[in-house]
Amino acid sequence: MTNRAAEHGQNGSTAASEHPAAGSVKKTPGGRISVAVYAEDLILQTGIVHQLRLRPEIELAAESEADRAQVSLVVVDMVNEPAVQLLHRLQRNTSTRTGLVVGFFESGALQTLIECGVAAVLRRGEADQDRLVHLVQAIANGEGVLPGDLLGKLLDHVSSLHRTVLDPRGLSLSTLTAREAEMIKLVSEGFGTAEIAQKTSYSERTVKNVLHEMATRLELRNRAHAVGYAMRHGLI
Repeated sequence: MTNRAAEHGQNGSTAASEHPAAGSVKKTPGGRISVAVYAEDLILQTGIVHQLRLRPEIELAAESEADRAQVSLVVVDMVNEPAVQLLHRLQRNTSTRTGLVVGFFESGALQTLIECGVAAVLRRGEADQDRLVHLVQAIANGEGVLPGDLLGKLLDHVSSLHRTVLDPRGLSLSTLTAREAEMIKLVSEGFGTAEIAQKTSYSERTVKNVLHEMATRLELRNRAHAVGYAMRHGLI
């Protein structure tokens, strides 16, 4: 969505711009962070742009460069269907990371934001100039920002996901299943196939198959490589 197209209401959101970005690169030559602002109405657009345009750290992206901005900042009253459509569109753009400034946030919207790849959230009532700049800088640095209560809800969500979905299936949020992690840990402790089978109550054939499937999926050369991979990624 370009700035002018948004002003004419394609998705009810407005992309705000003031200064042209520097060519096709994400950061300007002066090290400023290029930002495209998408607001659902002119009042929100004007307020956010006024806050950001005063800061030397920020370069507001021109309409023609909005899709190349380092940070896309979406400003809405609530996470409704037009906002979700915009977030999904921005998610497909690998040149930008997305932050959300929102007036009213329903607890059920957290899952939606995760699915849309939103990196940071700020409540509009707290969106003064310094917090906005901090949000933009955090997003540009690959960090995530959430209000404390939303962080608590996110942790509860992950815990619930483990209990109700992953644990009953022997899965985890890592790249290894619980069974794979158990076996590769025993490999790291020097146990052979027969000993791993005895300790896990699986057949030797199953142990070999599990380790082989894991190595194939993760493109690991041998058991030593698998142990190194698991240790580097904190999986064991």
